[in-house]
Amino acid sequence: MESGTDQSAGSKGAQTRQSILDAAIARFGRDGYRSTSVADIARDASVGGTVAYVYFPSKEALFLAAVDEDAAGVIREGLSTVMADPDIRNWRESLIFTLVGAVDRHALARRLLAGLEPEVSNRVLEIPALTELRKAITERLRVEQAAGTVRSDIDAGSIGNGIVWLVLSILRSMVQLGTTATAPFSGDVAAVFEAALVAPPIRTSAPR
Repeated sequence: MESGTDQSAGSKGAQTRQSILDAAIARFGRDGYRSTSVADIARDASVGGTVAYVYFPSKEALFLAAVDEDAAGVIREGLSTVMADPDIRNWRESLIFTLVGAVDRHALARRLLAGLEPEVSNRVLEIPALTELRKAITERLRVEQAAGTVRSDIDAGSIGNGIVWLVLSILRSMVQLGTTATAPFSGDVAAVFEAALVAPPIRTSAPR
């Protein structure tokens, strides 16, 4: 009986923590770090004013947890594209637009990419989901190398890491400049990826 009670209490605690975290993501995403108080978040989560401190020791800790959670949501959508898109050549361009669409649904991650929270803008580089994305891209490149559709003379790990950095840079540009300004260059971006990854066809000399 005690075991069941402990599990129930643990489950309730996890739900309370998640409610606070969800409220923090929404409030920080809308109003930013400086204009948001822990009391605001507790009220949004329908908990007492001090309950948030049971799970997060400070406003900063709550903010960083919210950043990690929201950015991870964006990256997981991109991860699903890498894993599921059957088109060997198409997934790299699809990855960018999947992430752009995801950012529009994740206001806190968008604030970071827009440079509105400069103190923690690099936090997105540290979240575990980004490591998962790097691994997925690297594995996808290795599969393509084995299939002969990607150059065999490149290091998949280094290129996978480079793709992540480039994609993040593109996301920042799209958020800060707007998709209307950047959309016309999507084909050029895809061309850069293809030029770097795909071996040119072997030319045979024309018969004389």
